[in-house]
Amino acid sequence: MTASTTQKQNRIIRKSVLGSRRFSNYWWATIVSIGGTGFLLGGLSSYLGVNLLPVGDTTDLVFFPQGIAMGGYGVAGVLLALYLWLVILWDVGGGYNEFNKETGTVKIFRWGFPGKNRQIEFTCPIEEVQSIRVEIKEGLNPRRALYLRVNNRRELPLTRVGQPLSLSDLENQGAELARFLEVPLEGL
Repeated sequence: MTASTTQKQNRIIRKSVLGSRRFSNYWWATIVSIGGTGFLLGGLSSYLGVNLLPVGDTTDLVFFPQGIAMGGYGVAGVLLALYLWLVILWDVGGGYNEFNKETGTVKIFRWGFPGKNRQIEFTCPIEEVQSIRVEIKEGLNPRRALYLRVNNRRELPLTRVGQPLSLSDLENQGAELARFLEVPLEGL
């Protein structure tokens, strides 16, 4: 590696942000798909009088009200599963944070839902960055996050949503960014 390559690498930090493509979302989408399909097939079996389920026999259920209720739960489950799979497919919330001293910009990019605002992008000059703020909230719903504080604007989240980072990772990432951007680290 040459000196110019090392210097170039030291002038750009790019961190990926995990969106909806995480194990827990795959897990729940699979569970809801199986459950919703089972309820839907159970409701259809009671209506048609033919067993459509590989396990159990729902042909003995009276269609009104039990079969209708199972069918309704099945439709709701299948629709919820479809939503979860689409969110995973679109990788909603995924993206990256890029801090580039060569161009003098900070770029925060996230994927959203399809439509007019599918790509959510924020760019500003590095000079407008006031600080990096660490938020730590313990308790029943713990929250550990990094925020970018920019002049005359709201704080922008830099970390993923969901499972909180460990305290050491949060401190290390915050200190690294604050040192790189030459701004204070707040909240510790």
